[in-house]
Amino acid sequence: MQTIKAAVCRAFGEPLLIEEVQLAAPSTGEVEVTLEAVAICHSDISYADGAWGGFLPAVYGHEAAGVISAVGDAAGGFKVGDPVVVTLIRACGTCPSCAGGKPTICETPYDTVKGPLKTGDGDPLEQAMACGAFAEKVVVNHRQIVKIPETLPKDLASLLSCGVITGVGAAVNAAGLRPGQDVVVIGAGGVGLNAIQGARIAGARRIVAVDMTEEKLEIAKEFGATHGVLASLDQPWKAAYKALGGRGADAVLITVGAIPAYDQAPRYLGLGGKAIMIGMPHSGDMASYEPVVLAALGQGVVGSKMGDVVIQRDIPWMVDLYQQGRLKLDELISGRWSLDQINEAIADTKTGSAKRNVILFDRT
Repeated sequence: MQTIKAAVCRAFGEPLLIEEVQLAAPSTGEVEVTLEAVAICHSDISYADGAWGGFLPAVYGHEAAGVISAVGDAAGGFKVGDPVVVTLIRACGTCPSCAGGKPTICETPYDTVKGPLKTGDGDPLEQAMACGAFAEKVVVNHRQIVKIPETLPKDLASLLSCGVITGVGAAVNAAGLRPGQDVVVIGAGGVGLNAIQGARIAGARRIVAVDMTEEKLEIAKEFGATHGVLASLDQPWKAAYKALGGRGADAVLITVGAIPAYDQAPRYLGLGGKAIMIGMPHSGDMASYEPVVLAALGQGVVGSKMGDVVIQRDIPWMVDLYQQGRLKLDELISGRWSLDQINEAIADTKTGSAKRNVILFDRT
């Protein structure tokens, strides 16, 4: 065991506490990554607020990048010094879902409470989302990481671990967008902006962003939206229809966890269209729709976890797109903070104005 610094959640809805915790050495199939950056995702905030329950105390954080500092046996060919991104997608590689190309829904359970983390006193400490990346180091399975170029800044690389792959992947993989199709993206936050640029990369003809503020609709256009619609309108789907030339969308990407967005999503759909569920509402929240309408119009509703990505395939592709100037990463970062400032960064994220706030670890 070694001692590291981490932001610990000891009570839902309360500020995180910066503590010294214990981290075990990597075992078979695992690697230790010394982190340089971790972005703050709304999922981390929802967990810390108690939206989905879970064990406490816990260390959240799952959108990270750093350098491998130790390896266990059978670590997938990774070596000390490799720069990597760290994801929450802990896949066994052999279950029916993994073997079928769906590692984001791996069927092999992993007990995050019995992972490599302990409190400073040696008590159980949850490695939330199989990462626990609000910490100086993590120990994760080698299938959770992807090697990246040395020249890619770690703050930008960290975004590829969740927000980018979730949004772009939802457009390309889950929605299966084809050139010339029309898209509505509900929510122009971090994931929404990536869904928008994913739709653009896929060749969508019209991309309509729907959000509560004019400011975020303007930002959405910088990422590829062709039109913007205020969600506060009485019937915003009618404005979207107009923007789409009088028809509904081939796909509606719901990137927020608000139930009104889920309730309204089918109204934006055209014949044969499908709604892609990306945003995560709180446990127990219920949406409603008329099944007869979906059936009669040949429409569908599809869940998308982490953009249905295969990280070993999709992250290198997205790195290439960034290097070619076709995928925006620099423009996604709203602010950079230290680990000691994590509660301020979370508060700023909760205002809804931030795209992505990133925690940087000082290695000087």
